[in-house]
Amino acid sequence: MGSVQIRTYVVRAGRLDEWIEQWRTLIVPLRREFGFEVHGSWMDRERNAHIWVISYAGEGPFEEANAAYWASPKRKALGVDPTEFLVGEEVRAVETVL
Repeated sequence: MGSVQIRTYVVRAGRLDEWIEQWRTLIVPLRREFGFEVHGSWMDRERNAHIWVISYAGEGPFEEANAAYWASPKRKALGVDPTEFLVGEEVRAVETVL
């Protein structure tokens, strides 16, 4: 499975549904195009949170692939600025044990 991250985002109040829609329809397809796999995604309305699991098993480390994703013209063309939606972020690199 390669490198795996669990990401928890705290979304601005009232913007969770809009964020999820942008993430699902624009960000996830582009992530997949860059060789990432999204294993699941959950919404915690009580905490205005979005939790998701992403992995990368391609050539090179996750960090390099992630940097290439962010630097790409396709990412810039999406028109989705996470800072408009997110007020907090926790990223945990985890290892598969089962």
